Amino acid sequence: MNKAHGNPYGHFDDQAREYVITRPDTPLPWLNYLGSEEFFGLCTNTAGGYSFWKDAKLRRVTRYRYNNVPMDLGGRYLYIKDGTSIWNPGWKPVKTELDAYECRHGMGYTTIKAEKNGIEVELLMFVPPGETCEIWQVNVRNKTQDSRNISIFSFVEFCLFEALNDMTNYQRTYSIGEVEVEGSAIYHKTEYRERRSHYALFAVNRAIDGFDTSRDAFVGVHNGLHEPDSVLKGQAKGSIAHGWNPVGSHQINLNLKAQEVSSFAYILAYVDQGDLPKFDEKGRLNKTKGQALLQRFAKTEDIMRSFAQLKNNWESTLNRFQVDCPNAHAQRMVNTWNQYQCMATFNLSRSASGYETGIGRGMGYRDSNQDILGFVHMIPDRARQRILEIASTQLSDGTCYHQYQPLTKKGNAEIGGDFYDDHLWLILSTAAYIKETGDASILDEAVGYADKPGSQESLLHHLETSIQYTLKNRGPHRLPLIGHADWNDCLNLNCFSKEPNESFQTAGDVHGSVAESVMIAGLFLYVCREMQDLYQWLGKGADAERMRGHYLDMKEVVETAAWDGEWFIRAFDAQSRPVGSHVNDEGKIFIESQAWCVLGGAGQEDGKARKALESVHEKLYTQNGIVLQQPAYSRYYLELGEVSSYPPGYKENAGIFCHNNTWIHLAWCQQGEGNRAFEYYLSICPSAKEDQIDTYRAEPYVYSQMIAGRDAPTPGEAKNSWLTGTAAWTFVTISQGILGIKPDYEGLHVNPCIPEDWQGFTAQRHFRGADYNIVVKNPSAVCQGVAELWVDGVKQKGRHIPLAKAGSKVEVEVILG
Repeated sequence: MNKAHGNPYGHFDDQAREYVITRPDTPLPWLNYLGSEEFFGLCTNTAGGYSFWKDAKLRRVTRYRYNNVPMDLGGRYLYIKDGTSIWNPGWKPVKTELDAYECRHGMGYTTIKAEKNGIEVELLMFVPPGETCEIWQVNVRNKTQDSRNISIFSFVEFCLFEALNDMTNYQRTYSIGEVEVEGSAIYHKTEYRERRSHYALFAVNRAIDGFDTSRDAFVGVHNGLHEPDSVLKGQAKGSIAHGWNPVGSHQINLNLKAQEVSSFAYILAYVDQGDLPKFDEKGRLNKTKGQALLQRFAKTEDIMRSFAQLKNNWESTLNRFQVDCPNAHAQRMVNTWNQYQCMATFNLSRSASGYETGIGRGMGYRDSNQDILGFVHMIPDRARQRILEIASTQLSDGTCYHQYQPLTKKGNAEIGGDFYDDHLWLILSTAAYIKETGDASILDEAVGYADKPGSQESLLHHLETSIQYTLKNRGPHRLPLIGHADWNDCLNLNCFSKEPNESFQTAGDVHGSVAESVMIAGLFLYVCREMQDLYQWLGKGADAERMRGHYLDMKEVVETAAWDGEWFIRAFDAQSRPVGSHVNDEGKIFIESQAWCVLGGAGQEDGKARKALESVHEKLYTQNGIVLQQPAYSRYYLELGEVSSYPPGYKENAGIFCHNNTWIHLAWCQQGEGNRAFEYYLSICPSAKEDQIDTYRAEPYVYSQMIAGRDAPTPGEAKNSWLTGTAAWTFVTISQGILGIKPDYEGLHVNPCIPEDWQGFTAQRHFRGADYNIVVKNPSAVCQGVAELWVDGVKQKGRHIPLAKAGSKVEVEVILG
């Protein structure tokens, strides 16, 4: 167990792969995710959050109240009534002072254990593998020497499935709620008799002493969740919801002898009827599938067997890449938390977190492509499926739906479009998948274009369409047009919004504009090299040479038209004026163009790349990470859009946007600067923030999107944790850049870029069915440079580990020098 100095709220338990929270009053709610397949739950350290099936907007199972007072209102509540004392093991919502409290966030599960007046309640919450439900296994222990009589009241508040309608259309929703109760199971069947063929259920696997399904009855019309009427009175009312607000609550009365333990479990489930009849012969809900699900978890041993399977699944997944290195922060993040977060971002993109409501955003096109980069080594088959799914939301001209709904797989035009970088990210994810698996057949898969129903073009056709779109849409400097925005959604050079009620993401007309993006140009360089390498591997030399031509052409443009003297310009606005240039009063230098121009190979031969990175270090780097630009914008610039709408130091206005920090980390690796790359890596590492946790505030085990920059009144404060591209790119940075173990078409490529004071490290990498044990030694105290490479005792030329047969174990020794 590793107790971090300076964090009064918790510590890492690296051996158990858990974060242990020892106080419930964390600086912000600290979140975990339950489920990684179809059923998901957001679960905070006070049992807050909600659950949904596949799509947080269209299949929400339970309600949650964002931006509420107090924060984190709504969740998985157990009320313990012990005489006149009422308390929750998760502390909220009653917030009775507890005698003991501990929350452990693990891989796909959370346990909360609390004690009050000699009664201990332990709650294990997880989603069983292959199921569409979550389980709360409860152990109630009487730790005293006397018999005790207590009552336990469970509580969830059902969402009427479509979350936006549920929270806005009360003239309808207050009249449609329906439930059925059978034994210890409460079935939520709103809209089931008409358009829906699914329902939710909330049950407990033991006899109950009462129930409520009406929120008005259980809570009381004038009461809050911290003072529910049924609990105060000690007796459920047996209420049946007819409209208004359906809930699920069970009452269980326990008589516990001294030291006695009572165990039982609650099951919250989503049930899709499929082809089964919706009703039984008496016109009631056909409960066959729901009852079968409950039967599978009728016994504690069944539940614990499923929990063991969950843990085994995660061990197997995480063990595909493990490292033993000299830095504890890097080791725990690589081995556990960074990979775990990559799974969450792959599953949910940016749709449902403590900051994203699950309503406004679906699966992002560029987001999901990038998320695959950190996920593909875990479950390549799922990555393959996702790539094809993403490609199907591209339009035939090369543009893309910026987001799509995970349930319907249909593009969502309401949130805006014309982001002219979107299409290029598909090339990165496809190349990463093929390098990981060697499966080139994905390129031949038929994937239609979203605007041409029934079209059957290949995935490779989509990649070519993406390249051609950028080539065809260039501005007066021959740089790529930016459209509505590039990766930085807030740099809106064609928006010109004066109306406070319109969205920056949808306002403005990009047609005919000449605004150009240097960042897209750098990204284009990178993807051209990816396409060149792919074609070379496929034996298509002419196509490889064609891509090389596109690369050289754009490289010349970047090195001339986009160079500002000490760094790369960020963009040219709609009047062809430079953005991110020394001629600007504010916003003289940006991260993104420095990163991607360097990663794309621009300025390598003439020193421009090195000079750009040194400018980043001098002007943008801080101990908490690299600020996005400097100087911060002190006023709103109509021609720049949302980027200048934020107060200085926050979000895209000179905040530390962690996602793009990682590209600079990789750029330093490309320069062979291991000391600086690792220093930068630690600057945004959440595990390294525990000594300043009351400033940082966010979870110390997962990355946040943003840390307030030096211009902010609250520098070092993190925001928008969990669902950020920082996760995938950081895993790429540490695994492929710093540790230098990079998948390639013909095998693994090894070229570490580490701090010079590291004597070495070891890594285990599962790759194409074989297991590689890689030992890196650094006797000369260098940052980079492979002097010798040995594979199974045979010295190799270069830095390439040849492919091994599936099932084999390969010993690799790397000597740096």
